[in-house]
Amino acid sequence: MTMEYKITTRSEMETIELAQNLESEKFSNMIICLNGELGSGKTVFTKGFANALGIQDSITSSTFTIIKEYEGELPLYHMDVYRLDGNTDGIGIEEYFTKGGIVIIEWANTIKDILPPERLDIKFKVAGENSRVLIVTPHGKAYEELCEAAL
Repeated sequence: MTMEYKITTRSEMETIELAQNLESEKFSNMIICLNGELGSGKTVFTKGFANALGIQDSITSSTFTIIKEYEGELPLYHMDVYRLDGNTDGIGIEEYFTKGGIVIIEWANTIKDILPPERLDIKFKVAGENSRVLIVTPHGKAYEELCEAAL
């Protein structure tokens, strides 16, 4: 049975703090899959995670670039696969899963077929003007331990 953690954040700052807590337990080849409607906090989460990694660049929702690479304590590969409509041919997304960095994928459910079985899924739901409900689901032992330590 898969465990689920349900966390309510009441501000962007709380979403960022959650990201920072997860970052503190990071490991190489970590895969975080973010899903949720537009404006639900996926990019805010990614910014918080990137800042905790020591990345100073401004993180934006990568509408035109599918994959953005950032250098931090570990490399961060930020993907926004919304525009792909599930067609990942020739992009090489899978190569990033084993490059030793951290992969954060926005709209990950659109490429379910190629996601590795071991990963962290986070679903964002808008619960109010500033409130978000995050449903965090670890897949695999490393991610279960991550959630136990960070949440």
